[in-house]
This record gives sequence, C-alpha cells and structure tokens, in this order.
Amino acid sequence: MTDTNYIKIYTGNFIIVQQIFQRLEKIGIIAVIKDESEFGRLAGFGASVPGQQEVFVHEKELDKATPIIEQVRIAMSSH
Repeated sequence: MTDTNYIKIYTGNFIIVQQIFQRLEKIGIIAVIKDESEFGRLAGFGASVPGQQEVFVHEKELDKATPIIEQVRIAMSSH
C-alpha cells in the first residue's frame, strides 16, 4: 500500500481487526484489510508475524476513523 492515499491505522489480530472494520463500516468508512500472512501462505512463503492484519483507511477519513480505533482499544482492555 505504498504510494497511495491510504494510511495504516491499526495492526493486530483478526478479531480486533474485524471489530474495527465493522464499526468503520457503520459510519460509512470503507477500510482495507491487508493480511501479509495469508498472502504469504497462498504464495508458499511464511510470514514474520502470523495472524497479524493491518487496517487502512483513506487519508480523508482518518479523522473520523481514529476515534473508532481508540473505542475498540478501550473496549478490549476492559475485558
């Protein structure tokens, strides 16, 4: 995702990434999830950190997306 208008806002496990993705979708933000471990597995290579996914949003939506990340982090730390 280099040389694009998308910015990485989170890296973490599948469950948290899905929560973030769904919450972003509810407010009209279409996020992109990148999973290097899955790409590597399909290509026959290993990944440095299996199970870690990255969430990207368009730079114009960063201000709206950032509070969602914080809400999910707070919710996950309270469990």
